[in-house]
Amino acid sequence: MKILIAVDGSEYTRKMLAWWAAHDDFLGPDHRYTVFTVVPQIPAYAASAVNRELLLSYYSDEGEKIFKPIRAFLDQQKHRVTFLSKAGTVADAIAHMAQSENFDLVVMGSHGHGAVANLVMGSTATRVLASCKTPVLLIR
Repeated sequence: MKILIAVDGSEYTRKMLAWWAAHDDFLGPDHRYTVFTVVPQIPAYAASAVNRELLLSYYSDEGEKIFKPIRAFLDQQKHRVTFLSKAGTVADAIAHMAQSENFDLVVMGSHGHGAVANLVMGSTATRVLASCKTPVLLIR
């Protein structure tokens, strides 16, 4: 199974990773994992004032800040995964990645950093569910 693991570094990402590690049916050599994060895109008017290399470096650094603790966690679990970050609109990028790369499943936390505003389910999770044709497993 090809599994896309959408992360944002929030508490719900940590809960989702702990759940993932505790469920053997989602682990194993038969699965391929991609840990994916989306860095919010700098508005075009601001990005145009910055050197392109600097902007790409910023996006890369922001993605790596989210990946660093996740890499440490997954190294302890001895999982081999691919890490990928993109800049853009979070929900759209997750849905597009899942469909364009033919993932079998998207796994993500039910909330992100903006959890207070959406007590039942996060707005990103809601938008991913609405626009993604790939099955989505939300971990609360």
